[in-house]
Amino acid sequence: MNKINTGWRRAKHSNSLPEVFSSINIPKDAGFWRKLFAFAGPGLMVAVGYMDPGNWATDIAGGAQFGYTLLSVILISNLFAIILQHLSLKLGIVAERDLAQACRDHFSPTTNFILWIFCEIAIAACDLAEVIGSAIALNLLFGIPLTWGVVITVIDVFLILFLQAKGFRLIESIVGGLIFIILGCFAYEIILSKPDIFPILSGLVPQKEVVTNPSMLYIAIGILGATVMPHNLYLHSSIVQTRNYDRTTEGKKEAIKFATIDSSLSLFLAFFINAAILIVAAATFHTSGNKDVADIHDAYKMLTPLLGTTFASIFFAIALLASGQNSTLTGTLAGQIVMEGFLNIRLKPWLRRLITRLIAVIPALIVTILYGEKGTTDLLVLSQVILSMQLSFAVVPLVMFTGSKLKMGEFVNKPWLKILVWIIAIIIIVLNLYLLIETFFPS
Repeated sequence: MNKINTGWRRAKHSNSLPEVFSSINIPKDAGFWRKLFAFAGPGLMVAVGYMDPGNWATDIAGGAQFGYTLLSVILISNLFAIILQHLSLKLGIVAERDLAQACRDHFSPTTNFILWIFCEIAIAACDLAEVIGSAIALNLLFGIPLTWGVVITVIDVFLILFLQAKGFRLIESIVGGLIFIILGCFAYEIILSKPDIFPILSGLVPQKEVVTNPSMLYIAIGILGATVMPHNLYLHSSIVQTRNYDRTTEGKKEAIKFATIDSSLSLFLAFFINAAILIVAAATFHTSGNKDVADIHDAYKMLTPLLGTTFASIFFAIALLASGQNSTLTGTLAGQIVMEGFLNIRLKPWLRRLITRLIAVIPALIVTILYGEKGTTDLLVLSQVILSMQLSFAVVPLVMFTGSKLKMGEFVNKPWLKILVWIIAIIIIVLNLYLLIETFFPS
């Protein structure tokens, strides 16, 4: 490829995640299911970002305060996510660049540096949610003080490095296993909480009060901000390139097809888990009059007396721990992709991971020591606001690049898709501006 026929400035270019690039073989003459299995994995890793501990706080608050009404917001957020992740994987497969590399090739060094700073802040905010979520889970399960729980989360740096050395498929398998643990835990919680089916179904239909009720709108935007994760757009555009598909037009078409199926099915699992958290909160807290539960600690303490079994709280905490650990795995990779993509700097993985983790651990430690439980909950909510701020800076370049005939050739977004994704981008920008104004200048 050259500059004329691709529209990409071909900077000194290395593959995204070079240690695992094209490392997983795709069987050539296999049937549909074998090929789908070979492509499956990146979607699950991306889905993790849609069910991290930051999502829990918004889902619990939404269910406890407003019952099933905000289920429609989770559904719409998930549909946005499916479309944006499709663009992300398409960019990775067609251009063989991750989103960070594509930005480096297209924008000026100054713009790239600003985008990189924003992205690093978002990854640190996400890491903050994982640190706090894991620390809360350790506290709930084993009584470990929050401060020590935060310190223990540093150890997973070495666990991840060990797993990375064993091959990418192993990481995908562990992530998939943890997702199914979370899924099993919430299936159990739903059975125990006995929600009514018809209110759930009506909750999936958007209601005008979501927009007209300011407190409901605030939580709705929080759900959107916690659902569509900016670093996932960078992550997905990179990890789809771990597959060794034919780098031809036909090969890329097939790769896009199977990667989109993998991504969409995985995000449907994420939808089920987020919906399950809200449904359990609505069926357990809202219907019993405990509408002010907006806190993971409160939810944990009240599940046992309300549902009549200790296992309700234990399964809740196990799911939270699995969620925190899963997000740590994918956050590590996203950090590596972003630094290497924007700056073309390759740090030793343990150093890169340690820096990212310390940026998250230090504020978490200070807040837990000074303010305890209440402080960590506020910090969790703040981390989601920071992620919302960054989202537009990832979505707009992605929509631009995949809508450019010069950059994508015959794989450019169809006219209807171009219009749809710009509408989604504008909705995200407007809602996030509203969220920021309400957070810092409440009416």
